[in-house]
Amino acid sequence: MSPRPPQAAGGAGADAGLAERIVVVTGAGRGIGLAIVEAFLAAGSRVVAGSRERTEALDEHVKQGAELTVVEVDLATPDGPAALVAEAVAVHGGVDVLVNNVGAVRPRVDGFLGVTDEDWDWTFTVNFMAAVRATRAALPHLLATGAGRIVTVSSVNARLPDPLVIDYGAAKAALTNFCKALSKEVGPRGVRVNTIGPGPVETALWQGAGGVAATVGRFRGVDPREVARSAADQSVTGRFTRPSEIAELVLYLAGPRAANITGADFVIDGGLVESL
Repeated sequence: MSPRPPQAAGGAGADAGLAERIVVVTGAGRGIGLAIVEAFLAAGSRVVAGSRERTEALDEHVKQGAELTVVEVDLATPDGPAALVAEAVAVHGGVDVLVNNVGAVRPRVDGFLGVTDEDWDWTFTVNFMAAVRATRAALPHLLATGAGRIVTVSSVNARLPDPLVIDYGAAKAALTNFCKALSKEVGPRGVRVNTIGPGPVETALWQGAGGVAATVGRFRGVDPREVARSAADQSVTGRFTRPSEIAELVLYLAGPRAANITGADFVIDGGLVESL
């Protein structure tokens, strides 16, 4: 595959310099992933969205004629990430941008001794190995473009240890470290690799019926809304991050204005982390 011509500099949305770029997004059905899909579509990209199941929101974009391919795939399986990338190559002939977004967390209200080997395996599979496998599958195509991009949604817990999510934080720390190491290998060959570390986000992962707030609330015997308010109050801004705010950062890092940014980790947490 011959390298694609360089993109003109641009800004957000339709001016992001990402028109016609082929973008693979994991965990794309809802929340942060859906916001990322919508941001790239607005920028004129051709998006391949990987989700364990089709969602109404994704299908609505397809009905409206968006340049969107939805792939139903379990990214926690050994072959799932490669199957997603293969579909992108089959449909569009390559991959320009990979967004590793899929992830999940289960609060460990019973403490460390309640976290089994199976729990650790599940957490690392979903939050670390899925990204490793997607990256392995996409990297040859990203290298072929001469200007590939990998943006990985990690977590503030990669640098903010919390016993409530002890396995999740460890997996995200491994993920951020992996991306930093990879950036050093592939940067000289034209592929930029960056991570984003969100704090609490306005998604079902935190605020849904089975989310963090509900799980902790049941354990403590308090209203989940109080749990969420308490978490938000720990940030300087006093609120959760919105999915669209993360999507805009992903778009920037994938675009030409971030041409000399690689191996970086961008925390977007409303000032939750106090250390430099």
